[in-house]
Amino acid sequence: MKALVDKDICIGCGACTGICPEVFDMDNDGLAIAIKEELKSELEDSAVEAQDGCPVSAIIIE
Repeated sequence: MKALVDKDICIGCGACTGICPEVFDMDNDGLAIAIKEELKSELEDSAVEAQDGCPVSAIIIE
């Protein structure tokens, strides 16, 4: 699985970094970014939780 952030939708609220800081961080532009690597299995549940918690649905877990 991989995590992606649609920066055209992201509002920079930081909810994802609060839920899953191992996968999400804030970029210099104030918007969220996701690690480029495949998600470790132990991080998949919290990454999906971050996706579900995103108020603008900017996170995609595939």
